[in-house]
Amino acid sequence: MNIHEYQGKEILRSYGVAVPNGKVAYTVDEAVDAANALGSNVSVVKAQIHAGGRGNAGGVKVAKNQDEVRTYANEILGKQLVTHQTGPEGKEVKRLLIEEGCDIQKEYYVGIVLDRATSRVTMMASEEGGTEIEEVAANTPEKIFKEVIDPVAGLMPYQARRLAFNINIPDELLGKAVKFMMGLYQVFVEKDCSIAEINPLVTTGDGEVLALDAKLNFDDNALFRQKDILEYRDLDEEDPKEIEASKYDLSYIALDGNIGCMVNGAGLAMATMDTIKHYGGEPANFLDVGGGATTEKVTEAFKIILSDSSVKGILVNIFGGIMKCDVIAEGVVAATKEVGLEIPLVVRLEGTNVKEGKQILNESELNITASESMAEAAQKIVELVK
Repeated sequence: MNIHEYQGKEILRSYGVAVPNGKVAYTVDEAVDAANALGSNVSVVKAQIHAGGRGNAGGVKVAKNQDEVRTYANEILGKQLVTHQTGPEGKEVKRLLIEEGCDIQKEYYVGIVLDRATSRVTMMASEEGGTEIEEVAANTPEKIFKEVIDPVAGLMPYQARRLAFNINIPDELLGKAVKFMMGLYQVFVEKDCSIAEINPLVTTGDGEVLALDAKLNFDDNALFRQKDILEYRDLDEEDPKEIEASKYDLSYIALDGNIGCMVNGAGLAMATMDTIKHYGGEPANFLDVGGGATTEKVTEAFKIILSDSSVKGILVNIFGGIMKCDVIAEGVVAATKEVGLEIPLVVRLEGTNVKEGKQILNESELNITASESMAEAAQKIVELVK
């Protein structure tokens, strides 16, 4: 789950991690009032959407007076902001962060991720702050320093100090930088983050070490114990189909293609999408109904696929283990009768109760094309859609 920058900074502040003072605003008047309340000579007007690259897209403006705050807020609020992470359709800006300006001396990068290669949480840092870390890794990888963190001991102060030395934090600010990193690690662990990224981390003219930006993502599987984090969820930033899928515990991700997919198991789902692309098709979604799906769950999954107007055909690929083929078949039949099906449907069933599943489909009198293998099914749906 993603949250907004201002929400991430609220969490950081509660852990003693230094961030600039700021207030959220939903209207132009609220933005001006926020700037007045902050009382800073310079205010920063920042669009709040779940995407990076806002500054380059015109979503971050520095205002030198209240009139400029009003002007920039009026420009940004309601704007369809297009960045390299939003796609060409962009995202509508519905809220702003009004933040006090600061005297930036130097920008750095600090981030925490789970390194799959070592199965350890790893803190990364670079003196190339303000730049996408992927660009730094590609062009100047020697400027990225890493500390692999022992899960029992946690981040040790000497590791944070070594990172601060390596990225050339000024000597007089080493203590504050270490405190910052230790607090950031505490947030990452205690709040079940999947990413905690500060880009840029800045040193200021008055001797502070601040998170000028903050990106915190959270592990969906841990949200049951993070009720306070769940309250930060902004449904306006999410695909309505993905929101609906989450209600039924379905793993759904919308894609740009025109072939809807319903599969059980993440690995099989990815293999199915790869096979569709191999035969010249484009998947419209990733959808994993899981191993313990009910008829109702499958019905809702099918309805979510059909709600996507770009879908011109559907491939159902089920390998029944815990998931029984007859349950999938009942769900497909129920959904098509409820919603109506006017596009090609190819179904490949194999595994537990496969005979019963095929019988249900055959007796449904629906226009279904059956397949015996994944390759055959993918080839058929691509041909039918074309």
